[in-house]
Amino acid sequence: MNKFNFRCLLSIAAACLIPVNLVFALEVALQPGRDYVEVLHKGQYVRVQRIQDQTHQLVGGFAKTSRKCPPFCIQPEEVAPGIKTVAEPFVFDFMEKKVNSGQGMLIDARIPAWYEKGTIPGSINIPFTDFEKPVGSNELRQAFLKLGGVERQGVGSITLMIEEWGLNNGGQKTEHWDFTNAREIVVWCNGPWCGQSPRAIRALVKHGYPEEKIFYYRGGMQLWQIFGLVTVK
Repeated sequence: MNKFNFRCLLSIAAACLIPVNLVFALEVALQPGRDYVEVLHKGQYVRVQRIQDQTHQLVGGFAKTSRKCPPFCIQPEEVAPGIKTVAEPFVFDFMEKKVNSGQGMLIDARIPAWYEKGTIPGSINIPFTDFEKPVGSNELRQAFLKLGGVERQGVGSITLMIEEWGLNNGGQKTEHWDFTNAREIVVWCNGPWCGQSPRAIRALVKHGYPEEKIFYYRGGMQLWQIFGLVTVK
């Protein structure tokens, strides 16, 4: 065997050892070394990746730069004390580690008409107006049940007092709800100019949902589409 043939064989052998994901890596990745994530949406896995056409430009409502303020004002980075604001890489991790395992939920807090136009994969629609309903309303009850809350009835004054002292996992409970096993949630809406998810988050906090279980994806649908990320209907 001559040197040329031997080198060819070595090249072929080396190529066989290259991982497929490196050979076919996307030109427009999510992050270095991360082409896509997969997330469960309505019982099926959806691949979340970016549009590969590098000449692609947004059209329609999310291409706009200006909207009347109020009501479409730039939202603060911190929408409520104790609530962490997150960006896209956090959402990708949350999809893989929390949504797919059932430990977390992506909450599209927009009104249903927006949700029906398209949403972030893995999200369920609970409008911000449901969270703003009073205790005892069916809308709020159904929302908390979806998030894993457990209703409480007939809680005695002594029990409530003990829980207010921080005992018996009191920080996860209110008079009406036990959020001990409730899911972590990422709440989002149309983008940094949209007040729907901030209103949902403030209502959740007011009703006693644990702050450490709530995350605010401020970028919302606006930044999701600017990055060319997949949406679903």
